[in-house]
Amino acid sequence: MAYSIDLSGRVAFVTGASSGLGAQFAKTLSRAGAAVVLASRRVERLKDLRAEIDGEGGDAHVIELDVTDIDSIKSAVAHAETEVGSIDILVNNSGVSTTQRIQDVAEEDYDFIFDTNVKGAFFVAQEVGKRMLARAQGSAPGTYTGGRIVNIASMGGLRVLPQIGVYCMSKSAVVHMTKAMAAEWGRFGINVNAICPGYIDTEINHHHWQTEQGRKLVQMLPRRRLGQPADLDAVLVMLCSDESRFINGAVIAADDGFGV
Repeated sequence: MAYSIDLSGRVAFVTGASSGLGAQFAKTLSRAGAAVVLASRRVERLKDLRAEIDGEGGDAHVIELDVTDIDSIKSAVAHAETEVGSIDILVNNSGVSTTQRIQDVAEEDYDFIFDTNVKGAFFVAQEVGKRMLARAQGSAPGTYTGGRIVNIASMGGLRVLPQIGVYCMSKSAVVHMTKAMAAEWGRFGINVNAICPGYIDTEINHHHWQTEQGRKLVQMLPRRRLGQPADLDAVLVMLCSDESRFINGAVIAADDGFGV
């Protein structure tokens, strides 16, 4: 007997959707039936993605969002709900990193990472979460009460890696943020979980894997291979679905065994 998950009728808000994992997440949720809100600073890239999703018969909408700007977050979420409807699913994906040793990290490097990966992720989830809470408590309209929030952390949040120490610190904060939100919001039917991807080959880092350093790193991985964005599809769709109702506060490593 075949088993399928249908997200028809749901609205999914995906941050950092202009490239890499964010773009893949948006396409995956659209293919599962959700209407997707594509949110990022790079609006032209979002328009290209919207055209691709529309060409597949999906329903996609473009919203400009800078997660380091609280006013931008509030405006983007409000705009999305006005244009598309109440947000049922949040994929909190925006993230940045730098590569440097701890002793070389400047204040602007630290702020660059934490402002996006931690502060930005927190206030996006808070803004969406408050609206989910209002619906669950009956103080705001909506046909679907509860919700699904998926924070994209990293295996670096579970295991410190050299030369990206501040990034690892930020993703560790995302892990604990996930658990805190799950603890407070779970009783309202809002499930908050995190995915911790391992090394994934995306357009952003593809060139690195062709270098000597990149090839050496791949040889150190348990199965000497990189993940592909589509390797996260199954866990993402599961966490966004009604079928995940018993999964809350989970931190799921999708790293091909790297953290074992």
